[in-house]
Amino acid sequence: SSSLAIGTTTGYRLFSLSSVEQLDQVHESNEIPDVYIVERLFSSSLVVVVSHAKPQQMNVYHFKKGTEICNYSYVSKILSIRLNRQRLVVCLEESIYIHNIKDMKLLKTILDMPPNTTGLCALSINHANSYLAYPGSATSGEIALYDGNTLKTACAIPAHDGPLAALAFNSTGSKLASASEKGTVIRVFSIPGGQKLYEFRRGMKRYVNISSLVFSMDSQFLCASSNTETVHIFKLEHLTDSRPEEPPTWSGYMGKMFQAATNYLPAQVSGMMNQDRAFATVRLNISGQRNICALSTIQKLPRLLVTTSDGHLYIYNLDPQDGGECVLIKKHSLLGSGKMEEDKENDLQPPLPQSYAATVARQSTVPSTSTMPGYSEDGGALRGEVIPEHEFATGPVCLDDENEFPPVSI
Repeated sequence: SSSLAIGTTTGYRLFSLSSVEQLDQVHESNEIPDVYIVERLFSSSLVVVVSHAKPQQMNVYHFKKGTEICNYSYVSKILSIRLNRQRLVVCLEESIYIHNIKDMKLLKTILDMPPNTTGLCALSINHANSYLAYPGSATSGEIALYDGNTLKTACAIPAHDGPLAALAFNSTGSKLASASEKGTVIRVFSIPGGQKLYEFRRGMKRYVNISSLVFSMDSQFLCASSNTETVHIFKLEHLTDSRPEEPPTWSGYMGKMFQAATNYLPAQVSGMMNQDRAFATVRLNISGQRNICALSTIQKLPRLLVTTSDGHLYIYNLDPQDGGECVLIKKHSLLGSGKMEEDKENDLQPPLPQSYAATVARQSTVPSTSTMPGYSEDGGALRGEVIPEHEFATGPVCLDDENEFPPVSI
């Protein structure tokens, strides 16, 4: 939740979200039109792009060097891509491809999936477990949980009665949130066991299409947004399974007192508490637009970020103690080309040594694994060198430019 990537009809843009007042554009590319998927590996220069011009092809770039690491073509349209420091996952309607991000080698293809027309899937950002979740049924809300490291099925979770609409892991990969197409109930499960931990009721009056589910980095809050004007933030109060890697950095004294009290109540009663109304809410001035939310700490304060499909970023203050209505403090345009762009002109990266177009033209064919450039600390191994899996498992990938952008702590 420290950077933002957007795809547009003319290309894509990458932003750093380190300040409330100023939106820092890290990179802009207009070489590839109609970008509908752009995924960046944390704060590194590795970015994965898919265009409507070639919806079956995934291009992986080192955007600061202006070089293409590799590209892959698939049998049908790419619907979504997820990545962490260990795995790159490509989701099609009826199959999922899992690559080793170290050398982009294809490790596993999951076939015989139920139709997944929206490309719904979630990958833990914690590369130590690399759990992958996707719909296990087209008619019910079953979640298929897959271990991306061992490349084996972990379990099936009967999460909802109706088909799934949203999935999200917390930062450590120990919890998974889900919502169905009805959008009235959001549930949180333990991973990898699949036990239900929380149940939040978003509303009963109308069915909604939940477009975004996201945990805060400390796993104390869960945010849900939909095609309505209301964004809900729930507080995970009943932390009976709290772990050292998930410190309650946002919960104050009163939160801890409430948490302790729920431990003494019958399960049915504490469960009803967890189903109570949202801890905090936001009422957007728009409705019907797709949006993506994030809970982040910017300039040492908790913020709610909402990005809408019309190209705006809204930043709200979130009161971690009392909740309530979040206060809008800043609105940024992500598509404007006026003063904002001029102010950033001196901050943009120097001209790339060669354009993306030239790079793509030179490497237009899909490379085989034997000739694929590796992806390593020195910015890319020699062509043809395949880096053994055990060498990568000893630690996370560190691109040569990560010191310029603070890496995300996982």
